[in-house]
Amino acid sequence: MPKNRDSGFQSAAGLIRYFDQEDEKALKVNPWLVVAMCVVLSALVLYAQWAWPF
Repeated sequence: MPKNRDSGFQSAAGLIRYFDQEDEKALKVNPWLVVAMCVVLSALVLYAQWAWPF
């Protein structure tokens, strides 16, 4: 029985190998875009609370 050295840890259940690979078809988003969207969404929520108080 040949030994496979690239098998990874058994306890990780293949997650290490899964997250090690990058998919070329995956959506790539700039991290600054995510930060900007969070700031804009937070500003909209704060404005909505100010404009229409409950």
